[in-house]
Amino acid sequence: MPAVVETIAGLRSQLRIAAAEAATASSPQPLVALVPTMGALHDGHLALVQRAQESAAIVVVSIFINPLQFGSSEDLDRYPRTVDTDVECLRAAGVQFVFAPTIADMYPTGPTQTRVVAGDIGAVLEGNSRPGHFDGMLTVVSKLLNIVTPDIVVFGEKDAQQAFLVKRMVADLDIDVVVETVPTIREDDGLALSSRNRFLDGNQRTAATALPRALEAAASSAGAGTDAALSAARSVLEAEPAVELDYLAIVDPETFLAVDAEHRGPALVLVAARVGTTRLIDNHAIHLG
Repeated sequence: MPAVVETIAGLRSQLRIAAAEAATASSPQPLVALVPTMGALHDGHLALVQRAQESAAIVVVSIFINPLQFGSSEDLDRYPRTVDTDVECLRAAGVQFVFAPTIADMYPTGPTQTRVVAGDIGAVLEGNSRPGHFDGMLTVVSKLLNIVTPDIVVFGEKDAQQAFLVKRMVADLDIDVVVETVPTIREDDGLALSSRNRFLDGNQRTAATALPRALEAAASSAGAGTDAALSAARSVLEAEPAVELDYLAIVDPETFLAVDAEHRGPALVLVAARVGTTRLIDNHAIHLG
């Protein structure tokens, strides 16, 4: 059974003990990996856990629904809370530590006045649709990194803009941690695994597969350039009336800036849409010819 720790002091204490017990002559300081989550775990999260276990001797999975990254009109109260099921899932996966702090422990005096600001890239795409989201995300990630002090932190590639911004924060602030990313895990129908998929009914679930199909269409047309890739993806999305498109964009993965019509080489096509009341995101690496 993993140790479920709810306080910052308690986690730090238990990690010191675990590190001492795991130390050997050849590895006096065992590597620690952190997998930050908001719970409602699925196979996508378990892929992150597996990468962490392959990379480090001690694995910490955090479960914390961070209020700072939800806007006033977003689904904080609706977000699934399944801690008992999550802990059992992590037990079966062999995780040593689950860090499940309360809001009061993470923010003892209320929402923290000191924030990490995501900058210009934090205000586009997801940041434009969810103002302040990335500031809240980076703030809690920086707190978790300071609490756990891991050698490695693992994120999923489905949240591509999040992973980009975490990597940039780590570089900009000289945080001594390696950021690893894991490819998106998909359902048999191509839909990217997400904690929000459970809110889709049968018809909505079928409609939602338009997102991965649109990305595949973009990839298939990428040899003809940016405009052709976008047009191919947009055609798939427009053919599904239940999908309300938020954005469709192609960016340079090195800068996360939108590419122009002359761009050639690696790129990332991103999509966000609402199906019913559920907002979904997805992305696909492509090569523009």
